[in-house]
Amino acid sequence: MSESLRQPQGTPCWVSLMAHDLDAACAYYAALFGWEYQHGPDRLGPYVRATLDGLMVAGIGQFEEAAGFPVDWITYFSVDSADESAQRIRDCGGTVALGPLDSTDAGRLVIAADPSGAVFGAWEPRAHTGWQLRRAPGAVVWSELRTTAVLDSADFYAKSFGLAAVEDGRAQIGREDDAILLRYGGHRVAGIRAAGPEDPRPRWRVYFAVSDLDVAVKSATALGGTLERSLPPARYGDAAFLRDPQGGPFALVQLSKA
Repeated sequence: MSESLRQPQGTPCWVSLMAHDLDAACAYYAALFGWEYQHGPDRLGPYVRATLDGLMVAGIGQFEEAAGFPVDWITYFSVDSADESAQRIRDCGGTVALGPLDSTDAGRLVIAADPSGAVFGAWEPRAHTGWQLRRAPGAVVWSELRTTAVLDSADFYAKSFGLAAVEDGRAQIGREDDAILLRYGGHRVAGIRAAGPEDPRPRWRVYFAVSDLDVAVKSATALGGTLERSLPPARYGDAAFLRDPQGGPFALVQLSKA
């Protein structure tokens, strides 16, 4: 699905991988998803934008391993004002780690952490409005926060971005499978779910679509990735949690044909 228009305030609009080795990360995801790359803003270090059929789907940047940060995918939320968003994040108990600052003429960004420590971004679009393709093989389908504090996190994101937080009807609030949907204008835009004991660190997990999950998992592991576990059918279809060769966690989901 092509989504080249600016996303509404508070809804996910982009994902970026922060890797230790940019060239190796690009090679891995190109082989897995068929991505090609364009140079992006490099104010924070080397950075590229991944494309499928000329449409932008994600970004990959590089930071020094000595900095001590784990390799991870960051979900960015579209905001009307990065400066106002940064203040709301602070007011709601989050921590602003970077910004607000301009990323050339592409936009203005904030990198922050919610009260439980999960890292996310806020993006005020200018020339770069975000992804141009979603819910297609090789593109993002869904972003979901895995956390030890589901209800508190739902309250934080709802207040920070002006979203509605509603119970996921497929889970029972108050149990281990706690799950919340973040909604904008009645449409679900992201999820929040209890973290499992195998990976308790709060983090945003990015789901990428594939046409055949079994084939994609075999390819991901043959290329040097690691399968963490297969999942019960996710919101869009059968899914699996993996890590890329540098340890970056991501998910694959086979789009439902229903």
